[in-house]
Amino acid sequence: MKFVVVLSALFAVALAVPLDDSRNAQILRYESDNIGVDGYNFAYETSDGVSRQESAQLKNPGTENEAISVRGTVSWVAADGQTYTLNYLADENGFQPEGAHLPVAA
Repeated sequence: MKFVVVLSALFAVALAVPLDDSRNAQILRYESDNIGVDGYNFAYETSDGVSRQESAQLKNPGTENEAISVRGTVSWVAADGQTYTLNYLADENGFQPEGAHLPVAA
């Protein structure tokens, strides 16, 4: 059940990203496999410079320490023309993003 909640939350966040209606990006590549209760993998690229890869794995299945670990990368071309890349890990320790454009705690 935790898996379904986490997966639903991740898709909700992805769908909540505002899209510029003037852009009609085409899907250039889409791969998806190993979708099940123990994890998933997917990747895609679009004609507007967006690419994303993500995989998830169920850790400690059937125990009280059961958790899903999601690892991914997303890249996009911003309005300033620069390509940004965000690597992330989301697991029992929370969401852990990394990217050259993100501020770093001192």
